[in-house]
Amino acid sequence: MTAELNHTVVHATDKRLSAEFIATILGLEVAAPFGPFIPVAAGNRVTLDFYENVDAPVVSQHYAFLVPDEEFDLMIARLEAIGVTYYADPGHTDPGHVNNLFGGRGAYFDDPDGHNMEIITRPYST
Repeated sequence: MTAELNHTVVHATDKRLSAEFIATILGLEVAAPFGPFIPVAAGNRVTLDFYENVDAPVVSQHYAFLVPDEEFDLMIARLEAIGVTYYADPGHTDPGHVNNLFGGRGAYFDDPDGHNMEIITRPYST
């Protein structure tokens, strides 16, 4: 048997806001609350469970999403429509551009809590 990632917790100051943000950008749906979590299911059966930090600051993490090439431009347009800057690099030094790594396209952007989100059309490894 191969182990598969099933879900991960994404810490947020406002779990509803953060879940709706990433769901909007990626074209996903926010599910009904599950206990203290607001879930957003990705296409590969992995769920992001947004959890509200009330006693500690949110520590920035990196989340990368493999997306269909034909939907990449729609996601960039959604970022632009809500005024979120995207970058070609993880250090956020090349604003308004995408990269062309590994024969695909990619971009980085921050979510409302500063998590470094990434969309790519080709995986970095096979």
